[in-house]
Amino acid sequence: MLPRLIRPLLWLLLAALLCCGPGIQPVAASLTNNTYDGNIYALYAGNGSLVPPRTTLAQALAEHRPAVVVYFLDDASASKRFASEVSELQRLWGNSIELIPLATDPLQNRPDGGVDDPAHYWKGVIPQVVVFDAAGKVVLDASGQVDPDGLNRAISTATGIALPEGQRSSTTISFNELNSEVISQP
Repeated sequence: MLPRLIRPLLWLLLAALLCCGPGIQPVAASLTNNTYDGNIYALYAGNGSLVPPRTTLAQALAEHRPAVVVYFLDDASASKRFASEVSELQRLWGNSIELIPLATDPLQNRPDGGVDDPAHYWKGVIPQVVVFDAAGKVVLDASGQVDPDGLNRAISTATGIALPEGQRSSTTISFNELNSEVISQP
């Protein structure tokens, strides 16, 4: 048995927790608002491995690797909705490209550092996708909810790798209020 002095303290603690409990609000993450919910790739695409990116644009260009830079904000509904598309790029293209998702907060109001600098390509709009071929040439620069099929065609051009036969067309479906998945259609 607990000593007599500790028992009243435990009852007091339990009563305090019960009194404070109704005032606690549940977390309300949503694809449709501009609130910060955390890492959008982990929450909305089920893929937290995308950020931080494994390489920089300067490294990808120096190594002559095709790269896809995705500009996003964690607190923007447009970026939240586009997160599953970015995750699908990683699944589909794997190590054939350097996938570089970049939050735009650090890019704002700083000088352009040249062609190796992601700020050089960012137009102040999110989401924005820039696809580079191995020579560092921009193959695609698109903003907003970029068409996944057009994006995959641009990556195919940048890499020289043909899309698999079943990957010619895709659509995005929601399977709950937070997550969506990109699926291929024949």
